[in-house]
Amino acid sequence: MSAPADYQLSDDGKTLRFSGSLTLARLGQLPQRLDDLEASPDTIDLAPVERMDTVGAWLVHRIARDGDIAIDGANPDQAHLLEQVAAADQPLKIRPDTLPGFKRVLGHMGEAVARSGTTLVGLVGFFGAVMITVWHLVRNPRRFRWNAVVRQFEVVGVDALGIIGLMSFLIGIVIAQQGAIQLRQFGAEVFTINLVGRLDLRELGVLMTAIMVAGRSGSAFAAQLGSMKLAEEVDAMRTIGVAPMEALVIPRILAGVTMMPLLAFYSAMIGLIGGGLFCWLSLGIPPVTFIARLREVVPITDLLQGLLKAPVFGLIIATAGCFQGMQVEGNAEAVGLRTTAAVVQSIFLVIVLDAFFAVFFAAIGWI
Repeated sequence: MSAPADYQLSDDGKTLRFSGSLTLARLGQLPQRLDDLEASPDTIDLAPVERMDTVGAWLVHRIARDGDIAIDGANPDQAHLLEQVAAADQPLKIRPDTLPGFKRVLGHMGEAVARSGTTLVGLVGFFGAVMITVWHLVRNPRRFRWNAVVRQFEVVGVDALGIIGLMSFLIGIVIAQQGAIQLRQFGAEVFTINLVGRLDLRELGVLMTAIMVAGRSGSAFAAQLGSMKLAEEVDAMRTIGVAPMEALVIPRILAGVTMMPLLAFYSAMIGLIGGGLFCWLSLGIPPVTFIARLREVVPITDLLQGLLKAPVFGLIIATAGCFQGMQVEGNAEAVGLRTTAAVVQSIFLVIVLDAFFAVFFAAIGWI
């Protein structure tokens, strides 16, 4: 067993010589005894020291620092340890520096822009990986997982019929009611049919469905894949030779692309039923007249616009949800943050793309 830590002062009191093991287990009362020293030596001699750990190095460093004392006799290991302890001996800020409000806001904005750029690059890269996986599946159809796709059809489409139908029915009533109030001032309540028909088929049917699917299915994709990442199930799939992109991502994206047009059409029809019911009960317009008027004033291009936008929205929602889920790391809090990010990004991208589609369709004459 190594000797306990001790020290001796030279006869002239100018050299403080340590001996034994300067380790936590062997220090004993040495720190208290050093505090009782009356005179400050000029040199600390570590040549007799057998061993020294971080605690002992800190003790020596503190004495040398407070008295501006030179250290001699340290072997290379001890000298390196003392250097590391000295480098770590830096003052810590209890409170961060307070920045002016304007600079702080600019800093937050810069961080947000940087995160957005990084996320956009990652999303584009993830989409590229999806396209590569689709090409591999086209070349090797036997690898396609039909059971997983059918299951996602049920989750994304069939299970969403109730909530989307209720939402669309109520929105159809609200559009008809608000439009009728404004048109009544001019005695033109009959044009409520135009408003309901064109808005539902062209914009609100597909847009509100996309927002509902983003909040319902997009968040579910992110949470499911994120939980699997935390549980290391994704790594386990790679270990046994199963590609996560093929087994987890492609079925969800295919379900989103396929089911969105069907859900958008269903939503538009339910919205028309709600608007027609309001026109019948409140404006006295019978269903036969409502349907005949719809056929006259609503062009087929309005329906085509909604059906063409729907699969693109489904692709964006499913891709964003899967991308955020595959980015989960650390702990359960990351699952919640990534799920929220998936919903926000999906809705934002859907609205931006809807604006581009509106400009494009207007440019080709579909107005």
